[in-house]
Order: sequence, then C-alpha cells, then structure tokens
Amino acid sequence: MPKIIDHEKRKIQIAEATWRVILERGMEGATVRNIAKEADLSSGALRHYFSTQDELLMYAMNLVKENATARIEKIAQQNFPPKELVLKILMEIIPTNKETLAEMEVWFAFIAHFMHDKSVFEVHHDGILQGLQKLIELLEHFQLLKKELNKELEIEKLYALVDGLALHAMFEPNRIDKKKIEQVLFSHIQSICK
Repeated sequence: MPKIIDHEKRKIQIAEATWRVILERGMEGATVRNIAKEADLSSGALRHYFSTQDELLMYAMNLVKENATARIEKIAQQNFPPKELVLKILMEIIPTNKETLAEMEVWFAFIAHFMHDKSVFEVHHDGILQGLQKLIELLEHFQLLKKELNKELEIEKLYALVDGLALHAMFEPNRIDKKKIEQVLFSHIQSICK
C-alpha cells in the first residue's frame, strides 16, 4: 500500500529545514541542495513541492509570519486589561526566547535577501506597522491615551522602539533580556497613557 503524504505538513518541514540552514549557513548557504539535505529529501523531491528557490524562500518567510500571528491572535482572544494586552502582544513581536530569536534572525535574513526585489516582498507588508497601529487605536478606544499625543507619531515611535529592541535582543541577548524588554515596553506604554 502506498504511503500517504500530507503535502502541507511536508512543505512546513521543508520550510523549517530552510530556517535551520539559514541559521547555520546564512542565506548564501540556503541552496536547494543544502535545504534538501537538511530536510532529508532529494533535490528532485524538494522541487516537487517548490518549483523555484524563491518560491521556497517566500513560503518559509511567510511561515515565520504565520507562526508569530498565531501566537498574537491567541493572546488577543484572552481577556486582559488593555495595557496588559498591548504589552503581551508587543512581547510576542520581540524575540525573547530561543524560538523567537531564531525566527527573528531568519526574518532579517529574508528581508536582507529580498530587499532589492520589491516584486517579491516589501518590508511594510510584514504586518508589524499595521499591528502596532491597531494597538495604539486600542488604547485610544479605551480612552487611555494622553489627549495631547500625536497618534501617527506615537505609532512611528512604537515601531522604532519595537525594531530597536528586537535588534538589541538578537545581537545582545545577555545585555537585554526578556525582563528588561518588558520593563522598557511597560515604561513606554505608561508614558503615552493617562
């Protein structure tokens, strides 16, 4: 009897193998041959799932985004007070553990790889800016934002803060740990709220 293969599960396994190759060898090492070997497939079998390397890389990149989005949606469905909810969601965007650090490193590698090919990916489509806008709007909806704030400027400041903390967490994890990230974010939320 032929073995039944779950094609979507296999694509996820290949994407995860792609992440491991990128983490170990960088984007230049993310060749079809290296990824196939990591996924324990032949290059031909890998091409059955992804006809081009860019198709595979985009799938792997989108899987990083989907994983983060799923974690955020799970938090959003819980009944936290607004400030706590904002803090918990922000903590999912910034890498604070081995899994999210790996995701962030892979994400930045993808962005650098596709930076000059706008037909494949544009950074502003990563969903983070739009998500941060929703968080600021949530605070505004609950009338927690200080009245004199420029909402658009606050969204940009929060975006810069999140990106900066993410980079520091990735490059200096011993200096800026989860507790410090949480303190910085909580302090910022307090500074823009009544």
